[in-house]
Amino acid sequence: MNAAVRDRYGPPEIVQVREVDRPVPAEGDVLVRVHAASVNRADLDGLYPRWQIMRLFYGLRRPRSNRLGLDVAGVVEAVGGSVTTFKPGDRVFADLFAFGQTAFAEYVCAPERAFASMPTGMPFDEAATLPHSALLALQGLRRRDGRAVRPGDKVMIVGASGNVGPFAVQLAKAMGGDVTGVASTAKLDFVRSLGADHVIDYTKVDYTRTGERYDWIVDVDAHHSILRWRRTLRPNGVYVAMGGRSSWLFQALVVGPLVSIAGRRKMGLMLGWRPFHPDDVATVKELVAAGVIRPAIDRRFPLDDVVEALRYVDDGRSCGKVVLTM
Repeated sequence: MNAAVRDRYGPPEIVQVREVDRPVPAEGDVLVRVHAASVNRADLDGLYPRWQIMRLFYGLRRPRSNRLGLDVAGVVEAVGGSVTTFKPGDRVFADLFAFGQTAFAEYVCAPERAFASMPTGMPFDEAATLPHSALLALQGLRRRDGRAVRPGDKVMIVGASGNVGPFAVQLAKAMGGDVTGVASTAKLDFVRSLGADHVIDYTKVDYTRTGERYDWIVDVDAHHSILRWRRTLRPNGVYVAMGGRSSWLFQALVVGPLVSIAGRRKMGLMLGWRPFHPDDVATVKELVAAGVIRPAIDRRFPLDDVVEALRYVDDGRSCGKVVLTM
């Protein structure tokens, strides 16, 4: 079978499509023929990796695994012994973050618990956009103590046009929030089409200094210090970031908790991420069925063009998701 592989850390250009052995399901495994896989910022973070501390997990000098890809949707081809949830022909999807990250391939194989049934009637390319990004958006709008966006809350989504942001905009609106989306000039109409009540062009406006104050801020890829956000949050407000540069990460882990204790605001890195958690998967499927959220696909690339797909996302050109088709 064909699969995207890399042998070292570096930019998208180091990735190649090669012939590799097709996996064989062992006891408790499910083999899936891939129909679609989506590209995430996390796939690129694993290429470089942006946070150097991640080399402790990925490999210090070179990646321990040469494979790529989190989000996958396809059809069950075969199952190992003891598998009871799925059978050949079932349509499934998964976030393979904890299961080898091998989605950019014609077949994937992972334990039964890695997969869930796809939303009924949804095309494979749309289903492949959900596992990582939609769940991140859902969890970013809810704290571990159960508090979530409430009707009437003023919500800002920074990075509203990328992978996670479009889902966050739609979810925040569905929760009753007054939503402001932050994006570049060319993407503002796209953000409005998602349901945002207001938009801010970050190329022209300092979105941390508009004079508005918010109850909830989701910063998909942080570019400003946490201290800079304090006056943008209302008392008891929440600022949650999903990533940033290495220097920002250190500040988020050290300064964020101190600011939260001293300032009646909850600020810092999103630490409660639960990849493809069954309860949240069920919630996302319900929201899709109800028409509350809809995937926004910018472009589709064949697997052979995986470098172009990764580069398109890495350059920040995409409006919504980029999908690989097999």
